[in-house]
Amino acid sequence: MTSLIPAGQPAATPSAAPVKQAPPCTLVIFGAGGDLTKRLLMPSLYDLATARRLDDGFKVHGVDLAQQDTDAWRKSLTDTMQSFTTDKTAEFYVPKINDESWKWVTDRLSYQVGDFSQDETFAGIKAAIGDGSAIFYCAVAARFFGTVVDGLGKAGLLQQTDGMFRRVVIEKPFGSDLPSAQALNARILQHAEESQFYRIDHFLGKDTVQSIMAVRFGNGMFEPTWRREYIDHIEITAAETVGVEGRGKFYEPTGALRDMVPNHMFTLLSMVAMEPPIAYDAEAVRSEKAKLMQAIRPLTPADAVRGQYTAGAEFGKPVPGYREEPNVAPDSRTETYVALRLHIDTWQWAGVPFYIRTGKRLSGRKTEISVHYKPAPYRVFGAAATTPNVLRLLIDPEEGIDVQFAAKRPGPEMALGRVVSSMRYKDYFDERPNVGYETLLYDCMLGDGTLFQRADAIEASWAALEPVLESWSKGEGEVESYGAGSSGPAGADTLLAADGRTWTKLVD
Repeated sequence: MTSLIPAGQPAATPSAAPVKQAPPCTLVIFGAGGDLTKRLLMPSLYDLATARRLDDGFKVHGVDLAQQDTDAWRKSLTDTMQSFTTDKTAEFYVPKINDESWKWVTDRLSYQVGDFSQDETFAGIKAAIGDGSAIFYCAVAARFFGTVVDGLGKAGLLQQTDGMFRRVVIEKPFGSDLPSAQALNARILQHAEESQFYRIDHFLGKDTVQSIMAVRFGNGMFEPTWRREYIDHIEITAAETVGVEGRGKFYEPTGALRDMVPNHMFTLLSMVAMEPPIAYDAEAVRSEKAKLMQAIRPLTPADAVRGQYTAGAEFGKPVPGYREEPNVAPDSRTETYVALRLHIDTWQWAGVPFYIRTGKRLSGRKTEISVHYKPAPYRVFGAAATTPNVLRLLIDPEEGIDVQFAAKRPGPEMALGRVVSSMRYKDYFDERPNVGYETLLYDCMLGDGTLFQRADAIEASWAALEPVLESWSKGEGEVESYGAGSSGPAGADTLLAADGRTWTKLVD
């Protein structure tokens, strides 16, 4: 039996309910010295340790080219963790690191210098993990995903026996188009079963994203109207105020569409538009997501608008344009903003347009889904009195739900006014530090693939975007300019105006 409280961690209060611990395993991190490991994976392991979700037998084995030993790696990670206590803008912020919890994690670290393309690297990993269960995390550039899995397969590290599991976590982007995604799937599936691969999208680790399913399928008041007869259109927005933040080398061949749409944006799309699953289990949920992705009508170039930010001001401070960023070509055509109009060819959503936009250096930071309902079929109080009914699912930075509707203004006349009913998660639930990876790592240890992407869903998402990507690869279409600190290119407004609609404002 596994212990409920790992050694060296704070004891639970008498009223605390026992928590389910993940089974013992070794987490092998390829790219142990990288930014993802420092900023997201280690804070997540710290949170899981603090919550007593990890077994005493849990270990972390880091692999990277950087010439250092375990003590140096441990110190580097500790320094980064401590830096989070002084930066309230960090994705992970706590005023103080719990020394006992962090020591519990660092006591279980080991480090190996290794080249992902060399057989001896995988021989060293095999010796480190022995015959126990293991999760192999590809926290590396996408070009190494296939190389790492090839090495694992060749070394026999993906073979499973009764009571012992071997799983691989692969980060996004999974491919850069449909052919590359298909090729990568075919390559990795030569070495292991589909059930052993966990294609991760940290958006799905956020409680507010998971709550979309809870709101839809856990209540009786929403789902009956969640269809074409009642909904006019749906907007999905992921707007950032930051630029590429020194990632020009990565961003140049990638762009906003590849970076955000087939993963983050389509993740939100699937949560808001999928059919109800028959049960909340991995295959039922993932099958519904895959069906939704397969039902997206392939986009045409006329359904897409792309833009690139120019020099401007953000919060009153001057900022450079994209082409002035480090490692960006002076004549770059890479988009930092994309707006899409798409249709889902199902009985439930026929005729309902979905509008997606995401970009950098915009006027406001906002991730949300806005569900716009059709007006009442007969306007008793006249057209002028109509207030659009909008349900807003707020994901970041606010976390909650807003419902906009009409109510009578005080006074003797029947005059209607716009009102908003708001719910914020922090008003009802305890806030906990969360970078989005805690739930995903924990679920992977448990073997629960509900929140991970399946091969067929990923390929279907790329298939929907393929006509646009092919057109852009030929140099077709305009890359519009938009000033940093604005709401985006004018073409995005035109895209909706053609349908008689407008975007929700980025800044309320």
